[in-house]
Amino acid sequence: MTPNPTIFTPLLIVSLGIFAWGCWRRFSLVAVGQAENRFDNIGTRIGEMLLYAFGQKRVLAKPFGLNHFVIFWSFIILLISNTEFLLHGVFPSISLSHLPDGIYFPLLLVIDIVSLLALVAVAIAMVRRIVAPPYPGARTMEAFFILALIATLMMANFGINGARISRLPENFLAIAHTYMPVSSVVAGLIAPSAGVLVFGVSWWAHAAALLIFMCYLPHSKHMHILTAIPNCFFRRLEKPNTQPREEFVSGNTFGVAQADRFTWKDLLDSMACTECGRCQKVCPANITGKPLNPRAVVHDIKVNLLENGALLKQGAAPATSLIGDGGEGSVTEEVIWGCTTCGACMEACPVFIEQMPKIVKMRRHLVENEARFPEELLNLFENMEGRSNPWGIAPSERTKWCAQMEVKPFDKATTEYLLYVGCAGSFDSRSKHVSVALAQLLDKAGVSWGILGKDEKCCGDSLRRLGNEYVFDRMARENVRIFTERGVKKVITQCPHCFSTLKNDYQQYGLELEVIHHSELLRNLVQDGRLKLEGSSAELGATVFHDSCYLGRHNDVYDAPREVIELATGAAPAEMGRNRNNAFCCGAGGGRMWMEEHTGERINLTRVKEALEEKPDTICVSCPYCLTMFEDGLKDVKADSVKVRDVAEVLAEAALR
Repeated sequence: MTPNPTIFTPLLIVSLGIFAWGCWRRFSLVAVGQAENRFDNIGTRIGEMLLYAFGQKRVLAKPFGLNHFVIFWSFIILLISNTEFLLHGVFPSISLSHLPDGIYFPLLLVIDIVSLLALVAVAIAMVRRIVAPPYPGARTMEAFFILALIATLMMANFGINGARISRLPENFLAIAHTYMPVSSVVAGLIAPSAGVLVFGVSWWAHAAALLIFMCYLPHSKHMHILTAIPNCFFRRLEKPNTQPREEFVSGNTFGVAQADRFTWKDLLDSMACTECGRCQKVCPANITGKPLNPRAVVHDIKVNLLENGALLKQGAAPATSLIGDGGEGSVTEEVIWGCTTCGACMEACPVFIEQMPKIVKMRRHLVENEARFPEELLNLFENMEGRSNPWGIAPSERTKWCAQMEVKPFDKATTEYLLYVGCAGSFDSRSKHVSVALAQLLDKAGVSWGILGKDEKCCGDSLRRLGNEYVFDRMARENVRIFTERGVKKVITQCPHCFSTLKNDYQQYGLELEVIHHSELLRNLVQDGRLKLEGSSAELGATVFHDSCYLGRHNDVYDAPREVIELATGAAPAEMGRNRNNAFCCGAGGGRMWMEEHTGERINLTRVKEALEEKPDTICVSCPYCLTMFEDGLKDVKADSVKVRDVAEVLAEAALR
């Protein structure tokens, strides 16, 4: 049982070969993806990688993340001893003991303590998997196998060192107890006569565990040990709040229907997934019983790539459909259409996987190549294409909301801001009240503003998120032309979807605008003294605020609407259990505003119930979609006494008395 380089060396060579082949096979499959530039801002990327991959910032955002942090850093630190172990097994003369005492002894202490911490962390992880798994289905043999291998490495390491210490002369024991305290305890359990046997068994157990781990790693989900760090390096540095443009020329294919149509970064994402389940635990569709599971979508992309990789490299058609029956490696259309594009999955992912954009890419294929989409979207697409609004109402009626007011058209020579009213603010009977309140507040503050009137067109947000990029592209070009011709530089929006689209998506068309959400502008007007408050909105009673996904998570505007409410009512609004970057979606984003929910509980009902837990008199919102979803939800749960108000309406109560 003694270590033997003649036996160990060929085993190591074979294991390294299997490891290298497995890594090459997977990384070469990533290369079949489409080109994408993720090599800009190298210095920033290195900093982000250090913060999120090595610093584990997002991992530590959850309580159990500390356990993973311990395992990760134990793995990093123990690379030193494990590398020495492998080299020593081939070349016995190589040993850390040749280092100067001032380095060697502290290193022994660090390795000994870290090994114990790793063993404890692995034991905790095992108990958690058994008692409270992170998600249903997390109790897999693969997970327990990997944890068992790590535990074996730690215990074998203690066995090796303990056996060595048990055979040390008396005068060296004090040093061993100081610098290898854990191994010294193990040594006390080993009879001197058994030291050689324990050392041999422990050494080969360590060797077996290490070589098996090496061979198995590239073929398991724990490949993320190798891919998560580069995935953090290649993360999107800006918010992933927009989609890439498509070029509409003859012969092009649109969207994604097979794995090689994703970008190489999309495919690296699939290899980097740790399957921790954090994305599915925050996904509103998954939480409310829909079949969409962002973790499973990423997993299916990886499985599909592995199954079809050889064919894709040859340019042949894949054998397994990416969009299909929902078997492993295939994503159903119901899953694809279930996404609200709220971005919660991307916000939660520790390694910056972009789940939502992949779903939108598959939607694009279904809409643009196959003309397959839920039937209720047909009217939406036709109305958008024909009359540039979801309801198909005549453009001449866009100004009916301000029929009783004196509203000027935008003129670049005399007007500072364009008030981009949006489709909801122009046509939806409830949102028209918000438009009026906002207009009156702007007038009272002396803001120079105007509108486009019947020339205003939909921004196209729902079209783009639903995958109808062709109509969105045409609409965006027309809007850019109008804005450019009219000399628009500053835009006020009351809809976060308009806000995000004009601010982020339209940059792809060369349009640089200063876009401000009405909550930001109203907050500034009050704080600057331009908008005087005549009283307070105290009659609204206890308030609670709901974060719009497209204002908050996608654009980091969290404080402005809260500050408006506090200025108007004299008290900060209550917070729901899930708020700010962890807020729960109302269910209307990603074009879901125009679709029914046929499975599970309605997303808006789940959010309404969460709001009612705070016992509010008024639920405050900053988005017309959220306004609609909350009012509908309150009706469904018979909470007629609770009001829903946009922040502009809340401020109007205090400023327009």
